[in-house]
Amino acid sequence: MVYQYPLILFCILLLQACSTSPPAQPDNICEIFKEKTSWYQSALDAREKWGVPIHIPFAMMYQESAFKADAEPPMEYFLGFIPTGRASSAYGYSQAKTMTWKDYVRETDNSWSSRDNFDDAMDFMGWFIHKTHKINKISKWDAYNQYLNYHEGWGGFRKKSYKKKKWLMNVARKVDKRAKSYSTQYKRCEEELNSSWLF
Repeated sequence: MVYQYPLILFCILLLQACSTSPPAQPDNICEIFKEKTSWYQSALDAREKWGVPIHIPFAMMYQESAFKADAEPPMEYFLGFIPTGRASSAYGYSQAKTMTWKDYVRETDNSWSSRDNFDDAMDFMGWFIHKTHKINKISKWDAYNQYLNYHEGWGGFRKKSYKKKKWLMNVARKVDKRAKSYSTQYKRCEEELNSSWLF
């Protein structure tokens, strides 16, 4: 009986590790949902709550963190070896910055939320995309401009700060291309996912 407890603990830890690890096939949204069944429910919840099409936040999240729960910007160094901190406070699946996350928590009253929890990260992205639509009148289906808002902030986007960042506009085009690919893939498996006993 005593030996069962370490085994149970090991199984719990193993399940937690599997649930937070990046998907094996991140380029295919159908395979992502088949592997991460709870992620599909999170996506459906965000769509229902915020009116956000599923493929948009997923394309943005892929770009931001590659679906890594504990993703952070790289450490910066002085003289090449003295650590001076990270470029920003971005963290987790959504790479939400601390101040923006606090705004989200305050406005949604989601005080128990965490940036390394997928369900919370998806809800945050739905909230941000919804606010971008309200504040800057960007369609929730416009991956290119939604991503520019996500990266530059609503004020930065209005000032067109991205115009001085050719690399960022190239990244936004990549996000847009991936969103279109995810959308096409999802149409092929939506019926199967919705009829599955897993959901």
